[in-house]
Amino acid sequence: MNFLELLVLAVGLSMDAFAVAACAGLTMPRATVKKAAVVGLYFGVFQAVMPLIGFWVATVFADKIIYFDHWIAFGLLCFLGVKMIIGSFRKEKDRCEECSIKPQKMLPLAVATSIDALAVGVSLAFLRANIAQAAITIGIVTFALSVLGVKLGSIFGTRFKSKAELAGGIILILIGCKILIEHLL
Repeated sequence: MNFLELLVLAVGLSMDAFAVAACAGLTMPRATVKKAAVVGLYFGVFQAVMPLIGFWVATVFADKIIYFDHWIAFGLLCFLGVKMIIGSFRKEKDRCEECSIKPQKMLPLAVATSIDALAVGVSLAFLRANIAQAAITIGIVTFALSVLGVKLGSIFGTRFKSKAELAGGIILILIGCKILIEHLL
């Protein structure tokens, strides 16, 4: 996986976090840079750690599933992509709840938005990708887009959240199809 593909993957993975961060920005009375950075750190750290965990789990079991690993990567990425696309059509009132930057609010959000990164970590193990580079890239991109999401959410409202989640889902499905095609051909 080259760096451009990794960057596209990171953007696709970060769309859930971006959408939730935009919700946070909508509900914060003052979305300061400090608050946006805290939200970005929660999401960025979790998005960076989860692929490491998924990679480790897949590495332990790699010899047992090497003959169909591309199908697993394809299935996981398509499942996550479809989930994001479906989520992009949820009603806005189901999407945003009042958000604070306290750990009891942010930790569940960070875990929920990074579960797909765990599955991607499994896929990256099958692709024998550089997991350190992947985790760092995913974490940095998620941090940056989450900060941007908070600021945009506070400025522009709900207009872009569902579109970002839809784009992220499509990106994950396309990457899954690319992986499958490369391994079958």
